[in-house]
Order: sequence, then structure tokens, then C-alpha cells
Amino acid sequence: MTAQHTINTVTTRDGTIIRYTDWGDGPVVVFSHGWPLQGDAWEDQMMFLADHGYRVVAHDRRGHGLSSKPWHGNDMDHYADDLAAVIESLGLENIMLVGHSTGGGEVARYIGRHGTGRVTRAVLVGAVTPRMLVGPDNPNGVPLSVFDEIRAGVKNDRSQFFKDLTTPFYGYNRPGAKDSAGVRETFWLQGSQSSIRAAYACIKQFSETDFTEDLKKMTFPTLVIHGDADQIVPIDATARRAVEILPQGRLVVYEGAPHGLPTTHKDRLNADLLAFLRS
Repeated sequence: MTAQHTINTVTTRDGTIIRYTDWGDGPVVVFSHGWPLQGDAWEDQMMFLADHGYRVVAHDRRGHGLSSKPWHGNDMDHYADDLAAVIESLGLENIMLVGHSTGGGEVARYIGRHGTGRVTRAVLVGAVTPRMLVGPDNPNGVPLSVFDEIRAGVKNDRSQFFKDLTTPFYGYNRPGAKDSAGVRETFWLQGSQSSIRAAYACIKQFSETDFTEDLKKMTFPTLVIHGDADQIVPIDATARRAVEILPQGRLVVYEGAPHGLPTTHKDRLNADLLAFLRS
């Protein structure tokens, strides 16, 4: 069975329905969101770029948002193949891929599995690449115990866990941070629309997957954007290593920015995305 699509969904080969948003006209930018959110997490960037003459597409990862919530297939290879199904069903070419956090891993794995034929450049924002988990080759990585705590939070009371997670995610525990109840509630709402199965299974995918070989295949200009105050995906374990692997990687560090910088630093990110598109 080949992928099929309606006005805002694609049905993949295994019958999973992937919901997407498709706005604007012009050169194409495709977004992949972070855990445990959905495509609407990119709304600030999508409206901005659509207003500036670009076509923007963002999907809800399987198990998240308004996409199907299957028991099986909650792994990085399926995430990448679902992204490919959206791209191919819509006939998208000459794309800039943009991935945040887990979505950055999804972008890298898409290239690893489906090649560079439809992509001209990419942006990795607070991405989990090349690997988050601590190891001999990643001494600045995150201990497995931290991810076990996240799994326990999802299992025990994920609604409260998602509410609590907004504090480090958006850096609201840092001096001078401007807290937003609305941003917190939006994160909780989007996270709550994921299935507990998908939310739980995805933790292993974003923490333990090694994207080194995928990054090596990204042979086009790649902008790596990361906050040096990221409490979720440490910059030394990810972005600083990623640019050493990427054939054409360039790192831009946002001083004092948290993991949720697409929201907290949206104006700067929007400007950087637009400049990179026009370069």
C-alpha cells in the first residue's frame, strides 16, 4: 500500500494517518516538532515564513497531536518514513528541513534513510543529534537515570509531569525570565494530545538513538541553532558535536536561550531562518 493523502492527512503504508498543516506559496520549508508536542508548536515560524513568501508544512508525529496513535511504529525509522510520506505525497522538492529537539533527529534520520534528493538545506534547533545519552564518546551526555526519571514521570502522572517540565523547557527558573501561563498551558495541551504509549516510547528514541551516520549524509548547508542555557538538551553533548560531524554545518549559539527557544526567542529565530533561506 502506498501513502495516500487528503486535504490535510497522509495515510502511510502501515495505515497510520499523519495530520499536517500546509500554508502559503513559494519555496518549501518543512518542520518537524519536538517531544511531546505537535506540528502547531511551529506556528510562530510558519506564519512568519508564509507571510514572507514561503510554503510551510508541519505534521504531527505518529502518536502525537491529531495523527493516529498506533501501538507499533513509535521509533525513529518510522518517524523518518512518515516524514517522507508527507513530503512525497505532497510532491515537495527543493526543501529546507527544520527540526527542533526530537524533530532534529527525525530530520537527520530522514536524510539517512531517504537521501538528499528533495532537500537543499536544513536547520537543527536544540536538536538531540548526534546522541544525548552519555557514553565513552560523549562524556558530556546525559545519564540514563535522567531518562528513566522522565519515563517514570510519564507513567506515574504525565499530566503533572508535562506541567512541571515547562519550567526548565522554557527556562522559567532562570533569573529575569518572563513566565507565561499561556505558553505553559499550550505545552500541556499539546503534550496531552499525545498517547501515553507514544510519549513513553519516544523517550528511548530521542535519548539513545545515534545519528552520527545520518549527520554525515547531510551534505548540504546545515544551520545548527542552540541555546547555551538549554536544560533539556545540553549544548556540549549535542550541537557542539554535531557541527564537527556535519559536512557543511554552522553553529549559532543563542546566549541565555532555553530549549523552548522557538517560542521564547521566536523573533530572532524567525529572522535567522529567513536569512538562511535567502542566503
